[in-house]
This record gives sequence, C-alpha cells and structure tokens, in this order.
Amino acid sequence: MAEPLLPELPVELRNLITTDQAWHYRVVPKASTDGRYVLYSATGPDEALRSELEVLLGVDVELEPMAPQAIERALSTHYRRTGRPSKRVDLSERSAEHVLQDLVQEARSLGSSDIHIEVFDKTARVRIRIDGLLVERYRYDKADHPGLVNRVKVTAGLDISEKRLPQDGRMVLDRDGQRSDIRVSILPTLHGEKVVLRLLGQDAGELRIEQLGMDERQLTDYLDGIRRPHGIVLISGPTGSGKTTTLYATLKRLNEVKRNVVTVEDPIEYTLEGINQVQLREAIGLTFAQALRTFLRQDPDVIMLGEVRDAETAQMAIRAALTGHLVLSTIHTNSAWGTVSRLMDMGVPPFLIAATLNTSVAQRLVRLLCPACKQAMPWTEGTLATTLPGPIEQHWAAVGCADCHFTGYRGRHAVYEVIALDHELTEHLRNGLHDAREVLARKGIRTLAGRAFELLHSGRTSLEEVYPMLTGH
Repeated sequence: MAEPLLPELPVELRNLITTDQAWHYRVVPKASTDGRYVLYSATGPDEALRSELEVLLGVDVELEPMAPQAIERALSTHYRRTGRPSKRVDLSERSAEHVLQDLVQEARSLGSSDIHIEVFDKTARVRIRIDGLLVERYRYDKADHPGLVNRVKVTAGLDISEKRLPQDGRMVLDRDGQRSDIRVSILPTLHGEKVVLRLLGQDAGELRIEQLGMDERQLTDYLDGIRRPHGIVLISGPTGSGKTTTLYATLKRLNEVKRNVVTVEDPIEYTLEGINQVQLREAIGLTFAQALRTFLRQDPDVIMLGEVRDAETAQMAIRAALTGHLVLSTIHTNSAWGTVSRLMDMGVPPFLIAATLNTSVAQRLVRLLCPACKQAMPWTEGTLATTLPGPIEQHWAAVGCADCHFTGYRGRHAVYEVIALDHELTEHLRNGLHDAREVLARKGIRTLAGRAFELLHSGRTSLEEVYPMLTGH
C-alpha cells in the first residue's frame, strides 16, 4: 500500500475533483501531468473504476492503491462534506456571477464567516474562515481575478473604475430561497485588489442570553444590569470574541412593545423585528456620535452603539445614560475592569463613570477539543511559566480525527468576566482608586483566567487555546 497522504494537499490537486466525486469513488488526487490524473484509490487499480472516472473527468486516469483508513483520513481532511451537493468553482469556464454565487453558498454551508479573494504575482486564491481560522479552498488564474472583482463591485454598487482606493459596500445575494447579506471590503494591493466578503446573519431569533456561556452568578449580574432603566452596559474583547452576539441576545431580551429601541451599527449583522436599526455611514458624516445626538431626540428607551471608539462617542454615551437612557455598546479592553481605565483615557471623569456604568463585561471565544480524539497529557513543572488559579495534574491535547476533520477541535465556547458595579465599587471609583483587584477578589468575581482554567482543568479545551488568558496577554 502507498504511504498516507501528507497533511497538506495542494489546492491545485484538490480542485481536480469535487467533494462528491472524492467521497463517492473513495479517491484522492496524487498528481496531474499532461492531461493525466494520478489518483489514490482504496480499491487499487480497479479497471472498471478507472474507466468510469475517465468518462466522468474527461482525462486519462491512473489509479494507485492506498490503505482504506488513509483514504478516509485524507477525505475527511481535504474534502469536508457540507450536507449538500458540492460544486467545483471553475473561474476559467464559468461566469464571474455564478462563481460568486457558488463561493458564497459554499461558505454558508461550511459555517464560514468570511471569504478572502486575493491576488499575487502569478496566481490568485480564495480562502474562507472556519471556526476562526483561514483555510485555502481554491487557486485560479490571475487573469480571471479582475472579472471576479468587478462582479463583486457591480453587485455591491461600487465604482469599477476605481482601483487605487479602498472601497466598502454591501450586497444581498438570493439563491434557491436562501438570502445572504454580505459586507464587502476592497483593498488595493501590490498585484491587484483584494476582496473580503463578511457573511452577515439574517435572524437573531435563536439568540438567548442563557445559552451564551455565562455561569449562574454572571447571568444574574448581567440581567440585573440590563434591567435598569438607565446607565451603560459595556462589553469588551478583541475582534471575533462574540461581543456582537452578546449584544444582539441582549437586544432580543429587551425588545418589547413598551420600549423604543434604536441602534447604530457597522455593519448591521442581524435584523431584529421591532427595533430601529441604523447603518453607520462615516463618509457622509453619520458617525456613532452624530447618530447618538439624533437618537436623543427620538424618545428612546434603549440605545445600542456598535462601538465606543473615541472620546466624543464616550462623552455622548455618558450624557445619554445621565439623561435616563439605557446604553449598550462594545469597547476594546483586555478585562472587564480595564473598561474603566479605557473610559478615563478617553477623558471621562471617574465620578461620571461611577454614576453611569452599570455592568462591565469581558469575553473571549475558546475552541473546544474534539471529545472523540483528545489525548491526556501529564502536567509537569514548567509547562506554563505563570501561576495558575488552582492545582492541575493533567491537561488534554488536540489530536485530530474524522469527526473533527483532523483539526482536533469541534465547536467554540464563550468565556465571560462580568462586573456589576455596586455601591462599594462606585465609591472606590469616586475616591480615585483605580486598581480594584483586591475588591473584586473579595467579592468573588470570576476572571477570564479563572474561567479559562476551568475549561482547561475539565479537559474541554487545550493549553494552547487558553494560554493568552492564563498569562494575561
């Protein structure tokens, strides 16, 4: 039997056959030369199979044997099945419009959040982001790249003659009754324009705060914060940590006939019936701060800002909270208490923060180990050069199997740190005491590091996933 395939199968070879063909015939490409495909097969040089493949593919085919278990591993790794018929994306033989539709449909079926269309010196490629990581799916001729970029521009209503400046837009694709709302970003690079398509959600109907990952106390503190008629609730974390999902789940909880809820977002990622959602348009002056000024004249009860980016927006959010409104937003900080320092850096006095900040939340997304293949490892001194929240004897490592497409991980879990600002903490702020670690520890506030350690200790995730939180990075 031939040796198992290497972990990486070049995209050029992978695209010789479709996912359906690979799984149906149990074959994996090895090489392609002068109109001849060499394929690994679990059945070896089967003459009937070879003849059928030659008719199907339109080229000469040579079959080489490979162990069935190696074939299964290669198929699971390189030909991820989506539960629907797959189509090969061929830019040289199909119109750019159809290729764009196929790329979006494939990304949706794989649960992808972004599509990257890139061009280089001699070739171009398509990558998609799955579970937070980019995976290369296709390579194609550089000559076909401008046509695909122009199709994206036309669909998004952008200027096809402008190739020197970045452009941003939005488009909606409807195929087989499935509507895809997509944010478009185009960036001029050395060899041409790069396109990133962000696939946005359409319906927040399934989002529930109780299912996000907060523990019982965190959930109680958070719900108490959003039940208050006025004040600010801020959610912090890096890009891709699930902040927007938490905000939308909160809006869904607050969305009642008796409340006037308005939002300004960039972009609008979910549509919510009964909520007035506004798309940010900085190019024409519709900034977060400007929208907030207008909102205050719209008799709102709840205001959601996509992000507190600058001092002006922070000051307007404080003003809105002081005048009897509940303000929800996100901010970039490393911890829940770090939000206080960030607001002070923006020029907000501590006494105003104490008067308006209801709840501060920090969150991260952690990939969970595949339960079918994770492997126990002994914990030795020096495994991690930092003090852990508790003792640990072993940890679990990612291995990879067919169930997780040989990534070692399956699914993600949100980790939260929730601080409800009570009387003691607000007095702490008013007195100019900015370091509250001792107070928070006495109150039993669970930190991101503590929650991450719980996932590590229970064997649900790996050390690599939680290392940044355990070390405070």
